[in-house]
Amino acid sequence: MAEHEPAAKRALVLGGGGLSGIAWETGVLAGLAAGGADATTADFLLGTSAGATVAAQVGSGLPVTDLFDRQTVPALQSAELSPDLGRVIELMESWEKLPPEYPDPAGLRRAVGQQALAVETVPEAERRAVIAGRLPRHSWPSRKLIVVAVEAQTGDVRLFDQDSGADLVDAVAASCAIPGIWPPVTIGGGRYIDGGTRSAVNADLAAGYQRVLILAPMADPSLEDQVAGLTQGAEAGAVRVQVLTPDEESVAAIGINPLDPGVRGPAAQAGYAQGQRAAAEVARLWSQPGR
Repeated sequence: MAEHEPAAKRALVLGGGGLSGIAWETGVLAGLAAGGADATTADFLLGTSAGATVAAQVGSGLPVTDLFDRQTVPALQSAELSPDLGRVIELMESWEKLPPEYPDPAGLRRAVGQQALAVETVPEAERRAVIAGRLPRHSWPSRKLIVVAVEAQTGDVRLFDQDSGADLVDAVAASCAIPGIWPPVTIGGGRYIDGGTRSAVNADLAAGYQRVLILAPMADPSLEDQVAGLTQGAEAGAVRVQVLTPDEESVAAIGINPLDPGVRGPAAQAGYAQGQRAAAEVARLWSQPGR
């Protein structure tokens, strides 16, 4: 890069996808770094659900190689709760039926929130301890980090950051509070559920950044439009976006239950291999100067 060229502001967007999503994203980031494209140097970290966990882990400053070990070495893996697969499948099927009934996105979020508030789950404190065990540090990083959650009663979207007044562990727990599986998280006077209730990726919230790398372990019907919105109106080449989704090998490693702790090692290893294969392309994105 020539000395007179300004550095591009770079955003790393991490989507939801359960424990397998955490492992796959971590593996991809480790593989990218090994291949010469260290995306953990992003100026802005945006995380939703599983991605909120990974964003907070990256923001902790722990080397990505250590984060990878925490997914692949059994002795280093954090303790997790494992919900029944049948319940997970039942809930996913019920969510698929809701959109036609609630064409208004806010109304849909409120409907899901009301269901989440009514379902009996593990105690909130027990679930919080799991999230705390995942995070190397429990304080907000100095660089910009946002995790996305939804207020269960109102359906309002909440962006938690270091200025929000929320504890980092609570904010990540809220973003990871899958409706009907994990308890809504109490922050201030609100009860919050998974940020994936708005969008599995929420990539549109990275608007304003010139280089955006998106890791999306789970399908998001709105992602294509969100990516188009990031580049709309920008001068040609001024904003560049790259999306990585699980390839065939990663899909096989992830399996059918994203909340199974046993998939962490295989999903991370598959993500690592995929990251290495994508490193050259991501390096070109990451090194492009701003306009």
